[in-house]
Amino acid sequence: MTENDISFEIVTAAINLHKNLGPGLLESVYEHALAYDLRKLGLNVHQQKPMPFYYQDVVLDVGYKLDLLVEGKVLIEVKSVSEISKIHKAQILTYLRLSKLKLGLLINFNVVMLKDGLHRYANNL
Repeated sequence: MTENDISFEIVTAAINLHKNLGPGLLESVYEHALAYDLRKLGLNVHQQKPMPFYYQDVVLDVGYKLDLLVEGKVLIEVKSVSEISKIHKAQILTYLRLSKLKLGLLINFNVVMLKDGLHRYANNL
């Protein structure tokens, strides 16, 4: 599957999840539920995947974790906030660059219509 194929499955699952649960729950609830739904679709999903940080010639364990990594290709940052800020956008772009992944989705479930909470970011895709 390509990043775009995986992204389509993720967005569809996220929309269905949001229709069922609505806004207002904790970020961890959406993360676990989305991971469950994606696994039901047969996708390989890692939750809270540690991401090594490389600085010069050293690997530093600084505790960076990706919320969800799907099929080893698409990063998902799950949020449940009143609005996405510039720092959320910078965070996912940095995670994409450091992980060398090509596609990331920033999904804010704390919105009335999930289409308003979906943000797609590409890194050399």
